[in-house]
Amino acid sequence: MVCMRALDRILVRDVLRMQGQLLAVSAVLACGVATLVLSLSLMSSLDRTQADYYRQYRFAQLFARLRRAPLDLGDSLAKVPGVAQVQLRIVMDVPLDLPGDTAPSVGRLIALAPETDTHLNELVLRQGRLPSADATGEVLVSEAFAAAQNLQIGDSIHAIANGRRMKLAIVGVVLSPEYIFQMREGAGVPDDKHFGVIWMNYGELAAAFDLQGAFNDLAVMLQPGASAADVIDEIDRLTAAYGGTGAYDRQSQLSNRHTTDAILQLRSVAIVPPIIFLAVSAFLVHMVLSRLIGTQREQIAALKAFGYTGREIGGHYLRLVLIIVLVGTTAGAVIGQCLAGVAATNYEKVYRFPSLVIHFEPRIVLTALLVTACACIAGAFDAVRRVVRLPPAEAMRPEAPASFRPTLVESLGLAHWFSQPMRMILRQLKRHPFKALLACLGIALGTAVMILGSFIQDAIDYVVQYEFYQTRRQNVTLNFVDVRPPQALNELRRWPGVLRCEPVRTTPVRLQMENRWRRVALTGLAPRSDLFRPLDEHLQPLSNLRQGLALSIKLAEVLDARLGDTLAVEVLEGMRPVRNLMVTALVKDYSGLNAYVEAETLHRMLDEGACCSGALLSVDATQLTPFCEKVKATPRVASATIRSALLRSFHESEAKNLTLMRVFNMMFASIIAFGVVYNTAHISLAERKRELATMRVLGFSRGEVAQILLGELALLTLVALPIGLAMGRGFAAISVWALNTESQRIPLVISPATCAAAVATIVFAAAVSALVVRRQLDRLELLEILKARD
Repeated sequence: MVCMRALDRILVRDVLRMQGQLLAVSAVLACGVATLVLSLSLMSSLDRTQADYYRQYRFAQLFARLRRAPLDLGDSLAKVPGVAQVQLRIVMDVPLDLPGDTAPSVGRLIALAPETDTHLNELVLRQGRLPSADATGEVLVSEAFAAAQNLQIGDSIHAIANGRRMKLAIVGVVLSPEYIFQMREGAGVPDDKHFGVIWMNYGELAAAFDLQGAFNDLAVMLQPGASAADVIDEIDRLTAAYGGTGAYDRQSQLSNRHTTDAILQLRSVAIVPPIIFLAVSAFLVHMVLSRLIGTQREQIAALKAFGYTGREIGGHYLRLVLIIVLVGTTAGAVIGQCLAGVAATNYEKVYRFPSLVIHFEPRIVLTALLVTACACIAGAFDAVRRVVRLPPAEAMRPEAPASFRPTLVESLGLAHWFSQPMRMILRQLKRHPFKALLACLGIALGTAVMILGSFIQDAIDYVVQYEFYQTRRQNVTLNFVDVRPPQALNELRRWPGVLRCEPVRTTPVRLQMENRWRRVALTGLAPRSDLFRPLDEHLQPLSNLRQGLALSIKLAEVLDARLGDTLAVEVLEGMRPVRNLMVTALVKDYSGLNAYVEAETLHRMLDEGACCSGALLSVDATQLTPFCEKVKATPRVASATIRSALLRSFHESEAKNLTLMRVFNMMFASIIAFGVVYNTAHISLAERKRELATMRVLGFSRGEVAQILLGELALLTLVALPIGLAMGRGFAAISVWALNTESQRIPLVISPATCAAAVATIVFAAAVSALVVRRQLDRLELLEILKARD
């Protein structure tokens, strides 16, 4: 007990004496743990919340759209083997006229048939009440749309339904599991301000579109163990005569796909950078502790001489390590959990859940504790083992200086080009190459995590430039209510501010390669198209497709298709023809799964003449207001997408979430980088105190001594920076690979500004560390240091 109390006093003394270094090591460790806890807690909470929401509010498993079918068809659909419940409804997209909003908006009107309502896709009433059964014009609006447009209970909006203007009074604000992520098909990014979901009574909506006793949309819940593929085939057979466009499962449902992909991306963000951060932190702690304990050679020898066993000495340093681990892990867990709550508030603005509660995950903290403890104990064990093996008398002496050997510079006769302090620095590095390598690697890792934490903004900027200015160069996209002849473009060219107008024809198709398939939109490319130019792998506009098929690189990857392969293309409208087309080009893009053919090829597949389902326009920015007024007054235009509004929405939603994670990563990376450089400088001082004190006694000035010590730090930093930049690019490449999903992808782009910021952070950390070490160097007690135990 007496021995243990003595060791405890030594432990307290060591902690107080090295508190600056130990706090720096704990801070590095806390950053790695906080990143892991932040990301995994947020990911786990989103995953659990999504699953609970789907289950509690009965989110359907299959969906289908058709032109018009009688409600009686519901009986046949309900009898399909494997079907548990069927919900029949009317879904129509209509232009909206909103007060004070000049840009065109689209409303998705949804009505459920009360005769067949099976309470699938149930709504969550957030404000107000449900529409009265006998009331006219009462509607519910999605919470995201209401928040973006600042709509309140009692406000009215106007919809252009089937050419007639309808006044809709808002009586409630709701959420739906079908629209967690509110985005219109083909938009690429959400736009809550200009796309809203609106629910109303079946009778009123049916009357507006002449669909009494009919439906054009259905949702299905499957029985446990039922085959979704078999049910889809039977639904397609039953709805084909009614203009069915092909049933699809929950995986292909737009909101679910984007929400799930967002969680997958977050899982990648939650796994890749935190693992790298934690691994870097653990390595640095290992490096720092092994060198730190090595400086206590004489203390360990003295303990051994007084009769302490190797196990007792090891236990003493083990407790020192555990203090660092516990402080770092506890601080990291608390910080990570708090930041996860901040991130959750931001995610709630994009992904509309009834509630998003961040759950504390003890297993995450325990995992981080185990990893860091093992790394730290390994670092301490190696240093203690080396000292304990020595006889006490020998261990109490300072380490013998390394044998003198000329450096490469001196061997080549170039010594006169270098000052005396520089030659001393080079000799020191040659005598202790392993220590120099560890220090250099530590600084390089600090630089690398800075790149990893900040490159995401460069990727976002590149995607915006590529998608919205290089490939999709139109600033307005129009979609028509139905297919229009080419002459319709002549009228558009006379609209206010229109500078250029090009047709576009899209249709839903099912692409199949052996047993792999995807439901995508097939776009017919007009010859000599200038506004919409998909680019190939070499960033060149697609050349003549020669009746072939161009796939986005991600779609080709999903289908495992290569250039020269033949795919079955089933058109999901009209007579639903099936054609075999060869893949003749691959398209580089960063959102969704896309496929392209020549416009003439698409017209032949659909057995139609030249026509268009929409138009791409270049509109004078100063004339956008009168142009939008013209859009609102044209019933044939189903929707209009303004590029500036879409970009604004993108930056306010997905880009904002990624940027928030970037801020957190940058904060942690900066702390790690500073901790690395500070500890490297401080340990170098601890290891060379006797040597530097001897130089002072021999007549070297404080400045000269500082120049030798800090010059070594500067040289190591200079060598480490390019290595760190290369490692940072490697870390970023791993993240890009992990963030590759069907909905969104990011490129590996690292700007010179990001590299400069990483270098500047490391240089600043080195300068601050140098100032701290210089002050400690000036305060050295020369006589105390030079008292050697012989």
